[in-house]
Amino acid sequence: MNSILNTFTDSIFPRTCPVCGEIVVPAGRLICRSCLDSLSFVRAPVCEKCGKQVLTYSQHLCYDCTHMPKTYMVNRALLNYDETARKCMVGIKYKNCREHAELFGKMMAYRLEQYITDVAPDCLVPVPVHSSRYKTRRYNQAELIAEVIGQELGIPVRTDILFRVKHTEAMKKLDPEERLKNLEEAFSVNTEVISNKISKVMLVDDIYTTGATIEACSKILCSYGLKTASICVCIGSDI
Repeated sequence: MNSILNTFTDSIFPRTCPVCGEIVVPAGRLICRSCLDSLSFVRAPVCEKCGKQVLTYSQHLCYDCTHMPKTYMVNRALLNYDETARKCMVGIKYKNCREHAELFGKMMAYRLEQYITDVAPDCLVPVPVHSSRYKTRRYNQAELIAEVIGQELGIPVRTDILFRVKHTEAMKKLDPEERLKNLEEAFSVNTEVISNKISKVMLVDDIYTTGATIEACSKILCSYGLKTASICVCIGSDI
């Protein structure tokens, strides 16, 4: 039934490719075959902590993780954050191309399934956006991606645990330490919904550069006794 519905929907509102923006053919695909080849998937060797690509297998940690210890257990990512990935994320975040979250969520579920299974989280927790940003955008891209992953792998998604309570300034021009300071007290935890059935959560986000956002989320969750790991669509490189 879902397949028939998706085919009918695609015939009325044909899917556009997140890379080139053209209508995807044949119908039913979520990305052009040629554009799929342009995506830079993260490959080993990677930093054992954050998952950034590194130069050699003997390099266990990237520069950031060596100099700034993390509270989360481990992070893994789908794509290297190059110009193609940046364009895709801009479309989802700022151009209302929310349908592209399905593609990246499904690819994450497929390529990161073993990692997610090994972590065995009790739930997925999308990194929240501030209410003011949500009102403007009308959706949280991390939540859309998390919902797809949750459906694919049978893991519940919880949006009632972590909240963003502080609207922070853009962090593109800030260094790692400045980013962390910018995010101080930006998140809060709803302790009323935490029970003994939840001990380990997996954070879900779109972009990981210095890891400041994931670290800020992890830090406050850990302060309430929760273990955290994370996954993201794109990650910067240490190469």
